[in-house]
Amino acid sequence: MAAATALAKAAGLRVDDIAVLHNSNKLALRLIPCEVFARVAPSGHQVAALEVELAQQLAATSSPVAVPEPKVARRVYERDGFIVTFWTFYESVHADWGSPSTYADALHRLHAGLRSVDIETPHFLDRVTEAERLLAHRDNTPTLGESDRQLLLNTLQDASERIRRRGATEQLLHGEPHPGNVLHTPGGLLFIDFETCCRGPIEFDVAHVPIEVSAHYPNLDRVLLAECRRLVLAMVAAWRWDVRDEFPDGHRHGRDILTLLRQGPPWPVLGALAAE
Repeated sequence: MAAATALAKAAGLRVDDIAVLHNSNKLALRLIPCEVFARVAPSGHQVAALEVELAQQLAATSSPVAVPEPKVARRVYERDGFIVTFWTFYESVHADWGSPSTYADALHRLHAGLRSVDIETPHFLDRVTEAERLLAHRDNTPTLGESDRQLLLNTLQDASERIRRRGATEQLLHGEPHPGNVLHTPGGLLFIDFETCCRGPIEFDVAHVPIEVSAHYPNLDRVLLAECRRLVLAMVAAWRWDVRDEFPDGHRHGRDILTLLRQGPPWPVLGALAAE
């Protein structure tokens, strides 16, 4: 918070107070009274530069995205071991994400914009490899039981192979377009937090949204969508056992996912589990 305040003031923004909007692996802050949104992460979080560049390219295509704050230079700032990015602050007009059809339409338009963006990102299966690496190195996940570890490894490998065999067209994706990364503003829905941007089939993105939203998304491979939901569950469960994970009550969340994986299909959306 001190680093964000100092950088904001040096950039010419007035900051008399700060409201913490979210505190997990990163810190999300509302700077008052300049009404700017700041995201703070430890130095070395190089994906922040990609987020800023991607948001600017998407904004040029009229895609439904939050944009960097125009009152300061649109770049990554660094101070005292932290990196900070400044974004436009949007007032929320509703507590939720609106109607399923509106959400699906916004995601469809985002995907159209992403197809026109030229930027280098990882493949979605690279994230699977990272999760497998966590599970393979017991020092990184020391409290995970062996039967649970094997279940997650088997699920990641099996779901990945089934997805590959579908042979779907791939494109640039948001990576995690769940309701927590959607703002309901007076101008419509806007997507935020592109740190997990990757390439893959659109079903991987749609696997993160509520089931009633995916029902309105056109031309999906429903078999592929189900496998992507299973893959997402297994990846997130692996992350919850990472010793560096700061997700609130993460182990309970991880255990809940393990129970679902043992129960078998139909696979729920991760957000439905979090809401229970």
